[in-house]
Amino acid sequence: MMSIRTRLLAWHMLALVMTAGVVMFLTSRLIWEGFNSVRDLGLEQIAETVLRHDETLGPTPPGVKPRVSDDSSMLEKRWFPDEEYLAYFVSQIWGANGKLVYSSLPEVGPPQQSAGHHIVSWNGQSWRVYTVPKDALTVQVAVTTHIRRQQFYELLLWLAIPSALLVLGLGTLVYLVVVRALKPIEAIGQEIARQNPAELERFPTEKLPSEIVPLGQALNQLLDRMDALLANQKRLLADAAHELNTPLAAIRLQGQLVRRAPEIERAAALDELDKGIQRAGRVVSQLLLLARLEPEVARASFAEVSLDQMVRQVVVDFSARAAEQGLDLGLVACDKVDAWGDGHALRTLLDNLVDNAIRYADSGQRIDVTLRRQDDTAVLEVSDDGPGIPEADRERVLERFVRLKTSRPDGSGLGLSIVARTVRLHNGSLQLLGASSGGLTVRVELPLRRSEAVVEG
Repeated sequence: MMSIRTRLLAWHMLALVMTAGVVMFLTSRLIWEGFNSVRDLGLEQIAETVLRHDETLGPTPPGVKPRVSDDSSMLEKRWFPDEEYLAYFVSQIWGANGKLVYSSLPEVGPPQQSAGHHIVSWNGQSWRVYTVPKDALTVQVAVTTHIRRQQFYELLLWLAIPSALLVLGLGTLVYLVVVRALKPIEAIGQEIARQNPAELERFPTEKLPSEIVPLGQALNQLLDRMDALLANQKRLLADAAHELNTPLAAIRLQGQLVRRAPEIERAAALDELDKGIQRAGRVVSQLLLLARLEPEVARASFAEVSLDQMVRQVVVDFSARAAEQGLDLGLVACDKVDAWGDGHALRTLLDNLVDNAIRYADSGQRIDVTLRRQDDTAVLEVSDDGPGIPEADRERVLERFVRLKTSRPDGSGLGLSIVARTVRLHNGSLQLLGASSGGLTVRVELPLRRSEAVVEG
């Protein structure tokens, strides 16, 4: 693709050449009009001079024709040989009876015209003619337009040379200005090229031209987001390595025990091995889910989602598990709600909330799910009678791999983190509240109107 510099130079030079062409055309037209006016005035002066000197025109010598010639300031009577009759001016004189009494051409010359300036065709050529009557005489002076145009073109050539030099000079100046004006953009490009991904630095925008300041600010915002993303990925990788190390070590140990255990103890060892594999698999699947919840990835999956149907389906899917643990899982209220969002991510949010409630509740306790519509907001609440979360720890448990002392050993510490990220992705809000029974109420508020996904920093 053509560079900005090349485009600017091409458009500037095109504009410069077109402007010079238009100016040259208009100037040539004005000069042509002025040139014709001056030359026509010269014809008038020649005619007047011929009238003043008509008495000096005598008989022509043998072998020559009389000719009146103009040397640009005065007329003098000269005699020219016949072969030189193509000189600049042709003069003719008619008497009172309309008879031609003098002609500077061997032929008759252009026909007699009325008083004033005329353009006539004679002998295959175009002539500019000036005719002036005085007393009994009529004097007519003429010149071919071809000769006049030749003289004008010689003058026009000297006008074109400074115009070409002007275009060349201005073109050089435009080139230098464009190169200098684009240096800040080149400096930004060089700054981007030298950036170390491990240590991203912001661009100083104080010395940038005002037109480029928004570009510098946008790049700084992008660098901040990239820096936060890289730091987030580093923490995720470090946490994932730490969290996976424990189940993998347990799997290795259980594998060794299975090989060494007698037949009667092998089934129990295999059960422990399965638990370790399930825990590692759960951590891996939730890490993949966190990666999928990046705004740039999840935004493409946004569509109209029926939240009420999704809530009902989640309650149905978890009912058997809740009943198995002796829990009372129920849907207290469910309004008709359609929201704009990522259906897979919202289903995962509901699964995590209900799964956490079941995981930490004891037999005989209740888990209530509520979905209400308040104006343009969907309000989802999952309440349980479990141990709850101390108020001081409610913000901390939303971070990745954070598990409290009361956490179950098979938890990954990612469930509420996935919920929080999903809520942010949908421009919603998340609150962890204490329940009246002493347990925990998780309240999620999601906007129903279509909006852009949040770009996290």
